[in-house]
Amino acid sequence: MSHPIHQANENNPYGDLTREEFYQKHRIIHQESFMLNKRNMKIFTQSWRLAPGPDDEKGMSLSMRGVVAMVHGYALDSTWLFELTAVAIAKCGFLVCALDLQGHGLSDGFPGHIPNIKHVIEDCIQYFDSMRHENPKLPAFLYGESLGGSIALLISLNQKNEWNGLILNGAMLGVSPKFKPAGAWLLPMAAFLAPTWKVASVKPHASKLYKEEWKRKLSANNPNRRTSRKPTTATALQFLRLCKYIRLRCHELEVPMLIVHGEDDRVCDCSSARFVYESAASRNKTFKSFPGVAHMLIGETQENVDLVFGTIFAWLRDRS
Repeated sequence: MSHPIHQANENNPYGDLTREEFYQKHRIIHQESFMLNKRNMKIFTQSWRLAPGPDDEKGMSLSMRGVVAMVHGYALDSTWLFELTAVAIAKCGFLVCALDLQGHGLSDGFPGHIPNIKHVIEDCIQYFDSMRHENPKLPAFLYGESLGGSIALLISLNQKNEWNGLILNGAMLGVSPKFKPAGAWLLPMAAFLAPTWKVASVKPHASKLYKEEWKRKLSANNPNRRTSRKPTTATALQFLRLCKYIRLRCHELEVPMLIVHGEDDRVCDCSSARFVYESAASRNKTFKSFPGVAHMLIGETQENVDLVFGTIFAWLRDRS
């Protein structure tokens, strides 16, 4: 199946269509709302599913394969480019759900500020559990990109035996040495004294994130984007601790797992992804690395996008 990114242009992920026309063309039912989390923050949530056809009953597609809970990456959100993948998965017959992490998109919070990763995981579990409980007979899968991959991994560790599969797309399982902040040893003190200061890090050129220039422009045009890629001191400290924690506990993973990663990823270390794959106790696990592919896999050429996401779609269909 072709990914909807191929119909986009540098100004609009929906091509020449409005968002509503885009959903109608792809026969997608889209719903969005806000959830109040345990810290009284408003968290934006949304879902996508294929509209029922003439042979379906009670408004639910008879071909519904499962639930896919998606987690976006840092400095991004659950709309724009990310929702194109959500629509593609929904067209495969899945109920797809996602939320904007705190400080991202339409959710409450200081822009890009994640002082405690545990709170983000709690938000995800709260929303994803509500979606799974509404569809108890469907198998459920976690999907995460970049930072969202590490969050999805921690959710699966916190909810062992509750998920039927885990997909990690360019996941932040280890930070590339070229992207670590300068003076990382000072982060604990800096995070304590000035938690919202921006970290001076080696910022990768946009071409190292998105290989195709028009997709870089499209990403920059996201109206819901609220922050640059430079994290706050508290957030950067959480990232480094998160990667260390994953390295220590990834051997406990037992969930069926697919890891896809670009070998030319200058942000999230590909070797760390391989380490997680080799360490995981999962009996059903697959690791696919792609030569010459950068961090944002959706930012690649059409050929590479079809290769990477074709692998993801096939994996989901085979396990639903």
